Amino acid sequence: MKKILVVDDEPSIVTLLTFNLEKEGYQVVSAVDGKMGFDLALSEDFDFIILDVMLPQMDGIEITKKLRQEKVETPILVLTAKDDPIDRILGLEIGADDYLTKPFSPREVLARMKAIFRRLEPRGTSDLSDQPAEMLQIGDILADLTNYQVSVKGEKIFLTPKEFELLVYFMKRKGRVIDRDTLLNRIWNFDFDGQSRIVDVHISHLREKLERDPKHPEYLVTVRGFGYKFQEPQA
Repeated sequence: MKKILVVDDEPSIVTLLTFNLEKEGYQVVSAVDGKMGFDLALSEDFDFIILDVMLPQMDGIEITKKLRQEKVETPILVLTAKDDPIDRILGLEIGADDYLTKPFSPREVLARMKAIFRRLEPRGTSDLSDQPAEMLQIGDILADLTNYQVSVKGEKIFLTPKEFELLVYFMKRKGRVIDRDTLLNRIWNFDFDGQSRIVDVHISHLREKLERDPKHPEYLVTVRGFGYKFQEPQA
């Protein structure tokens, strides 16, 4: 049974989410302020976190940032105010996996969760041992699409779900220049004019994890004025 942490200071939302999540077979633990939610996320193992942005004591943006700094990589769905796109951008930039604006339907929450679980969990686990893993390799970078793992020169590295999705998108389009608007639409499923910074931040994170010298990348290069390109490193 998957264990879900719900952090929200509105009792009606906690009740609504708890009822619908438990109905779907999830175990639910809730917190009504940011400090309580952060402490729970650090001290217990959760499969998923649903996190409001506006919280007493510690807001959802700060919680997400600190959890990622502490290497807690549990998927996070951020709940934001309908009229505040900045919170969505900040949440995704610092490591949240998806966002929903209030008001929302429980069905949409469940759909977003299941989509993230599908990205994280191996496909066909019942007979996985009988199937070869689906791999992508460019240079020393190897991506295992079956088990959602990445290694560089044989050493495994950790990527968040969005970083993994972004890397695979690039690797499948090796040598093709891809602009920021396309990446916003394909990877994050939204298009905010002037908000391409989220792409640049994730590119920077990928370079830090993949490149020998992130300031002089060999794989994920900038094509000035157009976008980014993933390529074989130059000999």
